[in-house]
Amino acid sequence: MSPVFPMLTVLSMFYYMCLRRRARTATRGEMNSRRAIESNTRALPINVEIVQYAKEVLDFSSHYGSENSMSYTMWNLAGIPNVYPSSGDFTQTAVFRTYGTWWDHCPSARLPFKRTPPTFCSQDYVELAFEEPVYPTAVHILETYHPGAVVRILACSANPYSQNPPAEVRWEILWSEAPTKVNGPQARQFTPCIKQINFPTNLIRLEVNSSLLDYYTELDAVVLHGVKERPVLSLKTSMIDMNDIDEDEDEEKYGCGMDTLNKQFNIVALREWPTNGYFDKLPYELIQLILSHLTVPDLCRLAQTCKLLYQHCCDPLQYIHLSLQPYWARINDTSLEYLQSRCTLIQWLNLSWTGNRGAISVSGFSRFLKVCGSELVRLELSCGHFLNETCLEVITEMCPNLQELNLSSCDKIPPQAFNHIAKAGSLRRLVLYRTKVEQTALLSILNFCSELQHLSLGSCVMIEDYDLIASMMGAKCKKLRSLDLWRCKNITESGIAELASGCQLLEELDLGWCPTLQSSTGCFTNLARKLPNLQKLFLTANRSVCDTDIEELAANCTHLRQLDILGTRMVSPASLRKLLESCKDLSLLDVSFCSQIDNRVVLELNANFPNVFIKKSFTQ
Repeated sequence: MSPVFPMLTVLSMFYYMCLRRRARTATRGEMNSRRAIESNTRALPINVEIVQYAKEVLDFSSHYGSENSMSYTMWNLAGIPNVYPSSGDFTQTAVFRTYGTWWDHCPSARLPFKRTPPTFCSQDYVELAFEEPVYPTAVHILETYHPGAVVRILACSANPYSQNPPAEVRWEILWSEAPTKVNGPQARQFTPCIKQINFPTNLIRLEVNSSLLDYYTELDAVVLHGVKERPVLSLKTSMIDMNDIDEDEDEEKYGCGMDTLNKQFNIVALREWPTNGYFDKLPYELIQLILSHLTVPDLCRLAQTCKLLYQHCCDPLQYIHLSLQPYWARINDTSLEYLQSRCTLIQWLNLSWTGNRGAISVSGFSRFLKVCGSELVRLELSCGHFLNETCLEVITEMCPNLQELNLSSCDKIPPQAFNHIAKAGSLRRLVLYRTKVEQTALLSILNFCSELQHLSLGSCVMIEDYDLIASMMGAKCKKLRSLDLWRCKNITESGIAELASGCQLLEELDLGWCPTLQSSTGCFTNLARKLPNLQKLFLTANRSVCDTDIEELAANCTHLRQLDILGTRMVSPASLRKLLESCKDLSLLDVSFCSQIDNRVVLELNANFPNVFIKKSFTQ
């Protein structure tokens, strides 16, 4: 046979796959427009492009700012730019809570979940609503300081302003890329090449990963370009390249359609094979070890190959640790129902970001925990807006072994619901960042959960008297190792004294943006003397921190690794030198907006202490 025939066969197969893909994605309008495509002319009618800024910020996972302010909050992303094209640190921008890898190297850091797919690296998100639903043609993100954090852009089929919620909410990835380090902190307009989708949208979601950044990323505005009618590209612009052949498979594996994942969970028909090959010769434990490296969708897909692998893939031992956060857009009641029989031994469960807009119901969540909650030790529910009082009651009743509970940014839970947490007496870690927990409920939790080691109360604005809370911690929570009091508005030197006297095992303390603490009362020197194990101390934006405080830290807290004194006017270069000489493990020192620490001093300190990251922010 002539060698040309195999080549023709390959080409014909490739052409066939291109046509099949085209046929699957084509709409009737596209098919009727094929003459326009073939003649390389633009399809009619010509759409007028609509350009719009975000109308409203609907949801987000964290922000640097206060719940009662606009400075550094996600709400700054609504409307026209406030800062762009200027570069620098501006309060009118949107800033997430963390950056870099510092938070992964402190006492409160949590162990990561295994089986996280390599394509999922998102750490935070923000969802933006626009006035008009359009077929997106471009998304412009105006970044004004330390750009490069955005890793995914998604569009939603649901219209947040519609009176009739859709039967199914669909998310589509417009653009996705691994984190990349951008040279320099200067402002830029980020306009990635987005893919076309087959539905109009006015709900855009940005997901970010700030792990490679040297400081907080700041976003000013998001611009959505789009057309009202679905565009049809010319043949030249819609040519299918080799990478597109696997796109359907990638969408099935990592896409956002709920049906796909649920079909994988619901295995019905299995292939019949006379033997299982070499798998019959392998020990059961070895096969289990091999399969433990697969992601959840891959595990479900493999279960469809034969009965032996079905047995292994459905073994509850494969689901001891399960993170469904990477598949947040596809998880619903049906998904949880399919997983119930496999999760009877589950110990770690991550449902963060899942279940919103009606995807998970209270009854569906309750049914799952009633079957799978008995062995649960760790439960991550960050940004779970379906949660209510019934859910917290079920958690405390069905999870008697629970030690870690994360309710970060679950701001829809009513205040009275938090009383149920007091029944979880074995808790070691509790994250209540940006929740509506009130003082009475928190006092009850502290009284009955004396085993607490890690507690986050950052941005909990409904607590009236933090001194009383600190006093209860000092009396009841003797094992506390990390405490987050970020932006608590009313703690004083009295509460700090009670805390330092009772919780002397503290290794991490965040008192950033606590304006009622004054160095002149001796509160910071008292901390330094009573807490010699401190590794992380944030005194962010406390203008009163002075040389005496720094010298006390140098003398008493020699294990210090991270120190944030952003904004103080009272610290001199001499005291910082003493600190750096004494604290050999120090790796992060934030002296942004410290008036006595200029760029010349920072360069000198960097030269003498190269192992310490010394941050000096600026505003132009």
